[in-house]
Amino acid sequence: MEQGKLIIISAPSGSGKSTIIGRIMQDESLQLAFSVSATTRPRRGQEVHGVDYYYLSQEEFEDKIKADELVEYQEVYPGRYYGTLKSEVERITGMGKNVVLDLDVLGGVNVKKMYGDRALAIFIQPPSVEVLRQRLINRGTDSMEDIKARVDKAEFEISIGPQFDHTVINEDLDTAVNEVHDLIATFIAQ
Repeated sequence: MEQGKLIIISAPSGSGKSTIIGRIMQDESLQLAFSVSATTRPRRGQEVHGVDYYYLSQEEFEDKIKADELVEYQEVYPGRYYGTLKSEVERITGMGKNVVLDLDVLGGVNVKKMYGDRALAIFIQPPSVEVLRQRLINRGTDSMEDIKARVDKAEFEISIGPQFDHTVINEDLDTAVNEVHDLIATFIAQ
């Protein structure tokens, strides 16, 4: 059985990344499987270990960092880690499926470097920073202070976008979904 490939999708917050990924995952012909992340945060509600996240203690997570068992990780704040286990990537690709990694921009760049031609890195970009600001305001989930912080971060992330294999500008959602779909279909056919 042929090994699957890695599909890295990164974007500034509010660029439509989650919506695009959700739509692409519905096409069974692409043989996609979503990577379950590891975290040190406690379970919420009905969350299930190995389905929603791999729940690890801070010590377990830090042991995996030391043992080089993570593709990427970040410490969101002291003791609160999120990351992608190498074993999860290998489990999915070993079944011949293509693993979808929803990563922050720096994580996306690093994973692309690690896996080279076995990975396709797609950067989803808003049409402009002003459109992004308006989308975040329209979502109604963040304070103006949080929106300013997200927009400032987005400007930095957009400056890293050229390090990805492809940039898709999400001006029209259906068009962006089709572009991402076609990039993935072409990549996995190679």
